[in-house]
Amino acid sequence: MALYKHGNHLTQSQHANFDTDRTPGTAAPDAGIYRCTGCGDEIGIAKDHVLPPQNHHQHRNNSAVRWRLLVAAVQV
Repeated sequence: MALYKHGNHLTQSQHANFDTDRTPGTAAPDAGIYRCTGCGDEIGIAKDHVLPPQNHHQHRNNSAVRWRLLVAAVQV
């Protein structure tokens, strides 16, 4: 679970990118923190960098690795 100290630096968003599961090995459309929907592992990644592959880590139940945007980094 992502942690934060200063909530005044965060803004809630309803953008569809937060609802889309991404497959391993594809480019991240947004910079930020992505969470594996299978095990909860989190990674930080830059925009357009490739999300970790399926063999990045293994799940105990052998479920597929899918990455979902948890926190987006926004450049203003």
